[in-house]
Amino acid sequence: MQKRTILPIKSDVIFRLFYADERNQEFLISLLKSILRLPDEDYNRIDIADPHLLREFDGDKLGIIDIKLYTKTRKTIHIEIQLHVTPEQLQKRIIFYDAKLITEQVGRGDDYDSINKVISIVITDENLISASPKYHHRFTLYDPNAEVEFSDIIEINTLELRKLPKATDGTTLYDWAKFIAAETEEELTMVAERNPVVNEAVVKLRELSADEQARDLFERREKARRDFVMHKNWAEKQGRLKGLEEGRLEGRLEGIKEGIKEGKLEGVKEGKMEAKLEVAKNLRKMNIPLDQIAAATDLTLEEIESGGIV
Repeated sequence: MQKRTILPIKSDVIFRLFYADERNQEFLISLLKSILRLPDEDYNRIDIADPHLLREFDGDKLGIIDIKLYTKTRKTIHIEIQLHVTPEQLQKRIIFYDAKLITEQVGRGDDYDSINKVISIVITDENLISASPKYHHRFTLYDPNAEVEFSDIIEINTLELRKLPKATDGTTLYDWAKFIAAETEEELTMVAERNPVVNEAVVKLRELSADEQARDLFERREKARRDFVMHKNWAEKQGRLKGLEEGRLEGRLEGIKEGIKEGKLEGVKEGKMEAKLEVAKNLRKMNIPLDQIAAATDLTLEEIESGGIV
């Protein structure tokens, strides 16, 4: 019997299945402790929350984050893993998500004392902070000239996997980062030998990799990614990928939109709702924002959401 390959934890769907599983909370807490500067009491209770961000008005942008959780003292922690995205787009997305996580805490009649700290952890394969060689950064509202912090009510932590040094720096964060970045059994075995908690996590990941439903979800996610690349390549060949030189997402979606209109995108014809929704579903699996999907497919936000795409 052919040996099953281990599922990559840095796939967003596998990352969510692994770390959002209450049975794996020990690993989630160990990861959080390795990144954050929180009192131990915060980890006495961890509540995994609905990843959808609230919308205040009809037409507001809908956000879906990878993992959202609350600590015992009701701090909000948002973990986002993004591998294939431009740094500028990712930075703006995280700021948008943090703003939503702040504003959704304040209801009508509430005062600002009700606002609790919001922490983002951004894990990426991209060179997100090009001005620094460090693989972990912590950002708050800070005046670098006066060297004084205005507030830590919003905190953004970045973890750039491509910057990991080959040799360990002796930290638990390095071990977890290598676990997330690992692409082979050999890499997982090496990190497991250094850290007993990560070793247990590797065992659990192997169990998850043997689960048919998990593999099906991963394969569907990969199919969606390949479909997106295929659509992008088709648009490039047609010469309709505006802004390609700058790598702009709007240009890639414009090419898809033109393909839909001309009936050249895998048989998708103008006015064929089912086909448009199928393209929309594939784009959503790639974490494309709903408003950009609407622009690419000529569907309204209402049509997209009524089609079960959120």
